Amino acid sequence: MPSFRVIATVGLLRPGVPPTAVQPAAADAAAELTVVEASSIDVVRGEARLTVRFMADDVPGALHVAEHTVAALRALADVDAWRLTERVGGRWFRRA
Repeated sequence: MPSFRVIATVGLLRPGVPPTAVQPAAADAAAELTVVEASSIDVVRGEARLTVRFMADDVPGALHVAEHTVAALRALADVDAWRLTERVGGRWFRRA
């Protein structure tokens, strides 16, 4: 089963949302639909980027998981942009 990543740039948190809640909530949202392999938050060029890596049968299925994850994330914080990538061999390719 192919491996995919949804990568989202996280902005301002909603009032009352602690920063520590964002990553687990995004991973939990993806886990409602598929197996989550890993999740992380990194700071890249001064922006917080959340990554959730998961498994899906194909790109349409992965897109569904990514959209579900981003929707859950938007309930907690502003999402400035997001993208979906697929691992093919040893490289990641953008799918959405």
